[in-house]
Amino acid sequence: MRRAMARKDESQEFVVDFVGGAVGHRLRSGEGRGQALPKAAGFTKGRTPAIVDATAGLGRDAFLLASLGAHVTLIERSPEMHAHLQDGIARALAAGGIYEEIASRMTLLHGDSRELLKTLSPDVVVVDPMHPPRHNSALVKKEMRVLRDVVGSDPDQLELMEAALQSANKRVVLKWPLRAAPMEGLQKPSHQICGKNTRYDVFMVFRAEVSDD
Repeated sequence: MRRAMARKDESQEFVVDFVGGAVGHRLRSGEGRGQALPKAAGFTKGRTPAIVDATAGLGRDAFLLASLGAHVTLIERSPEMHAHLQDGIARALAAGGIYEEIASRMTLLHGDSRELLKTLSPDVVVVDPMHPPRHNSALVKKEMRVLRDVVGSDPDQLELMEAALQSANKRVVLKWPLRAAPMEGLQKPSHQICGKNTRYDVFMVFRAEVSDD
C-alpha cells in the first residue's frame, strides 16, 4: 500500500516539459539530423518525412523530430499520459519563439494506434514499445518508473508493428534496447542504426504501384 501511494504521488508531480529540462537542453545544444533516430527515420539534407509516433510516451522523440522540421502525429492511448502531453504541448505553444514553432508541427491523438493507423498514411511510423524493466533498478530514472506505472506494458506490440507496416508508405522504425533479442514473430529489419544504449530497427516498405490501365 505504501509503495502504491508513493508512486501515485510521483505521478501527480510528473510533467511533460518541452521547454526546460533535458528536452530544452537537447534543443539548445543544436543536435541535428545526424543523430541516430533522424537517420533511421530517413531524414536527409533535402528530405523531411511526415511521421507518426505510434507510442508517444514522454513525447521527446516526437519533439526532436518536429524540431528538425517534420510534422509529427503523436498517438497515446493512456488517458493520463495523453493529458500530460496535451499540457506539455500547450505550454510549449505558450512559450513562443522556437518552442511554439516546433509544437505547432505536433498533432496529438488519443486512442489505440492499431486502429488509428488505419486512418493515416504517413511516410514513417516510429514505434517505441514499453520494454521490460532493467534488472538494475538504479538505472531506471524516476520519470521512466512513472511512465511505466501510467501506461503499463505493451503486450500487443507485435500487432502494433504489423499495423505500422500496413500504414507507413516508406519505413517503420522500431526503437529497441541495444542488446535485446529481436521482437518475437517480427520479420527481419532492412537495416539497423545503433546508438549507445538503443538500436533502431528499420523496416523499409515497398508498395506495389497500382496501374491505371
